[in-house]
Amino acid sequence: MTGEEARHLARVLRAEAGQRYELSDNHCAYLAEISTVDDRRVTFRILEPLPAGAPSPRITLYAALIKFDRFEWLVEKATELGVSGIVPMNAARAEKGLASAAAKRAERWRKIARESSQQARRVQSPEIAPPAEFSAALTDASRHRYFLEEQPGAPPFLHALPPGPDRKSEDAIAILTGPEGGWTDRERSLARDAGWTPVSLGHHILRAETAAIAALAICSNAWHGPPELPPLRRLE
Repeated sequence: MTGEEARHLARVLRAEAGQRYELSDNHCAYLAEISTVDDRRVTFRILEPLPAGAPSPRITLYAALIKFDRFEWLVEKATELGVSGIVPMNAARAEKGLASAAAKRAERWRKIARESSQQARRVQSPEIAPPAEFSAALTDASRHRYFLEEQPGAPPFLHALPPGPDRKSEDAIAILTGPEGGWTDRERSLARDAGWTPVSLGHHILRAETAAIAALAICSNAWHGPPELPPLRRLE
């Protein structure tokens, strides 16, 4: 291990030879023991591979660009909730200038995702894709595609999910979240025409980053939670 992470381990955490850590190469996890430490380099001896976690569906979040401090928070929390990929997306009502500046922020977002992955003990960090246009996001080919809708009439997200037996660990899920100014009627029409399912998160209007995290929490629980219990029978 080199660079900033090595310096943090050596100076802040006061790592010493013989201490054991869990390491990930972004593909697998290992139990390793420190061999040598200095401010520039920490070397480890791999002791054994660690068991792989339960298989998970691939969840891609298409998040309309919002103010960058809030988008950073979104990246951090979405990573903790197990998102597989985040695509910053330009929407009609996104604040002007965000799309042109987003490319310069991508490396910082990747760093946030990597650090959040470590905190959450994830083996893999989510992919942070280059900024995309709304029309490109609509071409996603995931099996389940949900379009977060703030206007009345959309079914509750929970009701739009497939029944428990139909949720597979190999599923691909895509969630499309809007900007602070909301969707335009044209964007709504295009999403429906492309086969995305409009869903609601409730009666209240949520901030863009809150809506994204709420939707991810619902999906994470639905695909990773316990199997659905049979309905209770009324005793006569």
